[in-house]
Amino acid sequence: MTWWVVHVDLDQFLAAVEVLRRPELAGKPVVVGGDGDPGKRGVVSTASYEARAFGVHSGQPLRTARNRCPDCVFLPVDAPAYNAVSAEVMAVLRETGRPVEVLGWDEAFLGVDTEDPESFARGLIADVRAATRLDSSAGIGENKLQAKIATGFGKPAGVFRLTSGNWYDLLGDRPPDAIWGIGAKTTAKLAALGITTVRQLAGADPDRLAAEFGPVTGPWLVLLGRGRGEREVDPTPYVPRSHGREITFQQNLADWGEVRSRVAATARQVAAEISERIVARVVVKIRYAPFVTVTHGVSFSGASSEAAFEAAALAALEMFEPDGPGRPVRLLGVRAEFAGEAHHP
Repeated sequence: MTWWVVHVDLDQFLAAVEVLRRPELAGKPVVVGGDGDPGKRGVVSTASYEARAFGVHSGQPLRTARNRCPDCVFLPVDAPAYNAVSAEVMAVLRETGRPVEVLGWDEAFLGVDTEDPESFARGLIADVRAATRLDSSAGIGENKLQAKIATGFGKPAGVFRLTSGNWYDLLGDRPPDAIWGIGAKTTAKLAALGITTVRQLAGADPDRLAAEFGPVTGPWLVLLGRGRGEREVDPTPYVPRSHGREITFQQNLADWGEVRSRVAATARQVAAEISERIVARVVVKIRYAPFVTVTHGVSFSGASSEAAFEAAALAALEMFEPDGPGRPVRLLGVRAEFAGEAHHP
């Protein structure tokens, strides 16, 4: 028997759940995001395939989505409903008896010993649909990286296998950000080094990339280019690495005193929600108008009282000066990063 990693991803999950609740929306362009008002600031959480045909996609401002698709149906995010459906889906996956590693509401990895992973994946998709009436897609790979990317080739409602054997045929001439884990900024840095395809990344000198990206990240990027990745599927229940709150203001805040007051109040709210976790770092995020985001954080130890957490958040806010005062603020956030978990500066 051969070990395979299977990645299952629900198609247009949030939009699909909403269509199940409102059958009259079937076939219409649906956008889920914010409080459902495209006239307010907020971003698209999920767009149905019909909405995507108009250029609407996740992470896009709701106002932009409305401009691209005035006839879209905009709906608010309903987390409790999605949590309930997600639990049903994960229960179906766990009924296989295979290890299941949950990645979020709508996706998970499974580890499978089989000589026919396509049949297993097709059966899994059928089981999910029978239990929830939702379509899903499945990617098959020798590791998590390959399986995750393969799912994109299988969408919608299909199965695809990506292995070392067809890795370069499918991805070799694509830009590095075709690989899960490589974003636009890294792709731009690679391009500055003359590396513009996955094939070139795979053949890059690890020492050269280590000099540019660091001793760990540089060689890791080369391995990604070669399609290498983790094979072990960890069924340990997911534990959040951090917890935070963000506020998007419908009107920019120009008063830094008001910003400080909002950070203090948000910090107390976050502290109250994580009273049983040990916090190692407190991070404040500010998004200035029109769309420039800056974060600063401070180490945190000792009593995790609301007052202490607030003081740490305000200390992080002080790090924004002199950039902060005088610049209009459209969003702020406060995040607690828990002890023993990796954090970003």
